[in-house]
Amino acid sequence: MNTMTEQQPKILIADSDAASSQLTAFYLTQALYDSRIVAEADRILPECLTGTPDLVLLDPLFPEKEPFQVFQDLRLQSDIPVILLSSAYEIEDRVRGLDLGADDYMEKPYDARELLARIRAVLRRYIPADNKQPSETEAGECVRYPDLVISLTNYSVLYRGETLELPPKELELLYFLASSPNQVFSREQLLDRLWGFDYMGDTRTVDVHIKRLREKFKANKYWAIKTVWGVGYKFEVRTR
Repeated sequence: MNTMTEQQPKILIADSDAASSQLTAFYLTQALYDSRIVAEADRILPECLTGTPDLVLLDPLFPEKEPFQVFQDLRLQSDIPVILLSSAYEIEDRVRGLDLGADDYMEKPYDARELLARIRAVLRRYIPADNKQPSETEAGECVRYPDLVISLTNYSVLYRGETLELPPKELELLYFLASSPNQVFSREQLLDRLWGFDYMGDTRTVDVHIKRLREKFKANKYWAIKTVWGVGYKFEVRTR
């Protein structure tokens, strides 16, 4: 069931900077989003787990925590989409945030129009998985293998008959590989296709996402995500 229906999307602003969070809340209200502010680091995870926001705008730097610790704790327990907002200008901070699983990263101060555009982009591609297998009319961009159905139309994955929720980028990577069985893609090709040519991170990003996918899909006799040493990765389909 899609949480983003006729109701206003709920956005949690997790930021210790009161002035910044109030300004962000103003922009969101003007754009008809339902926003809530949390300024204390220890309240963010409980709010995400119980308040079920559709998206989190998170400044990863809190004075009482190590940098990015709040985001790491959140990612361990939730796949909720996150846009990081930070006044840290180092490229390493942007790379670290994206490698940890952020859906996007913006530097403060930001342009309100760009922020709203990025929010819309993330919300469009984050559709919670339905408990049903896609119908023929919904199938659109869909690949099927024994024990596995991946739909890019409604961002859902069925694995051994059960719905498996994946972060958008993991699902897109799995779909891309599975759409071209047994074809080898380099890390650079995957970065360019899925993250864009202007992505500021490095090929470790691909390795991190592959590792997470492998942790979720145990050994299967029909297919596997394989490493081709010195080249990259492929979705290997086994004939027997």
